Amino acid sequence: MLLGLIVLLACLVFGVRHGGIGLAVISGIGLVIFTFVFGYKPGTPPIGVMLTILAVVTCAGFLQTSGGLTVMLKYAEKFLRNNPKQVTILAPLTTWFLTVLCGTGHVVYTMFPIIYDIAIKQNIRPERPMAVASVASQMAICASPVSVAVVSIVGFMAAAGYEYTVLQILAVSIPATFTGVFCAALWSYRRGKDLDKDPRFQEFIKDPENKEYVYGDSETLQGKELPKSYYHAMYIFFLGILVIACLGNFPQLLPHFPNAKGVMKAISMTDVIQMVMLFVAAMILVFCKIKAKDVGNSQVFRSGIVALVSVYGVAWMADTYFANHMTILKQWLGAAVQAYPWAYAIFAFLTSKLVNSQAAAIAIVMPLALNVGMDPVLIMSFISACYGYFFLPTYPSDLACIGFDRSGTTRIGKYILNHSFMIPGLIGVFTGCCAGFVMAHIVL
Repeated sequence: MLLGLIVLLACLVFGVRHGGIGLAVISGIGLVIFTFVFGYKPGTPPIGVMLTILAVVTCAGFLQTSGGLTVMLKYAEKFLRNNPKQVTILAPLTTWFLTVLCGTGHVVYTMFPIIYDIAIKQNIRPERPMAVASVASQMAICASPVSVAVVSIVGFMAAAGYEYTVLQILAVSIPATFTGVFCAALWSYRRGKDLDKDPRFQEFIKDPENKEYVYGDSETLQGKELPKSYYHAMYIFFLGILVIACLGNFPQLLPHFPNAKGVMKAISMTDVIQMVMLFVAAMILVFCKIKAKDVGNSQVFRSGIVALVSVYGVAWMADTYFANHMTILKQWLGAAVQAYPWAYAIFAFLTSKLVNSQAAAIAIVMPLALNVGMDPVLIMSFISACYGYFFLPTYPSDLACIGFDRSGTTRIGKYILNHSFMIPGLIGVFTGCCAGFVMAHIVL
């Protein structure tokens, strides 16, 4: 069992170095060792979860290709530019909301130059809104009805026999992550020295070229006329989300069919999400006149497919290991999480950092926790803990944030761990878990 755990961790650590798809294929090494060397019975890859992820990612790709995402970004920029003095609070709330709508934190890349431009023109230290905006965009992943993480949660809960609706899950994750983001933003309001009192910054802008670089204008969507088809795509996408929310909250509206015992039962919500997402993508294709072949080149689609493949490999390898030691794990971990529920939060946090993905972390820790008998209410309480990859500043959105901050205030410290995202991330996760604990016990 210990040797198998070493193989599992080694595959995760080595796979992360090669990115999401690299993590998936390196998991194949673990699978071969487990099956052919250790004699483990192969586990089962989460096919239902993977198909749902594929449908959601496809729909998101159509949304971006059709220009619907551009409309959302335009409105977000307008909102921030109309309230420039409060950019430290409003920027992270905006990036959180965009991720909730779109299901991916990658929308934040377009917002970074806008947030920087607003902050620097208001003489606000750019690190204050930018660092927490990066954290917020990732925390919101578990609060989006069309994210890979939430789709995975729905699938794993259903597979374990817990028929929670999408709205019930979101009723916990949305307030939890929002609270975390808001508390992190409040802390960031006065973080660091003001620009006029920062000797490092003042020394940097003494050079006229550096000053022009720091205060130069950024690109903007304001004043640009967007085609009507862009707006149509956004409306179609929103309508699809609304339909999923309604069907998930009112199962009596779903088609019912007899199960193996002849009892009439509603179709699974994972199937519903797949159908609706594919239907929405088809409506965008038909009414917004886009080329289907262009969808494969969109950033959202590519990132989503990487996440899908990553979940496939990691979940299959983890299931193979844990399923073959479930009797012992139920005795050890079952007692541990019942006596110390917060241990699950730490496990989820460390796993997330290890695999650099909330969806992949959920694919590892949630089935295990459900199998050892952990209360699903407690699992949902600590949903914010699935975001732990800010701990080391290696995630693409954090690195991009540093790059977009031309003032140099958002940075990695001398000791690596003292980077700009550490404290906002810790505050966001801790307060998010506290709020999630309260909401889960009220809603579920």
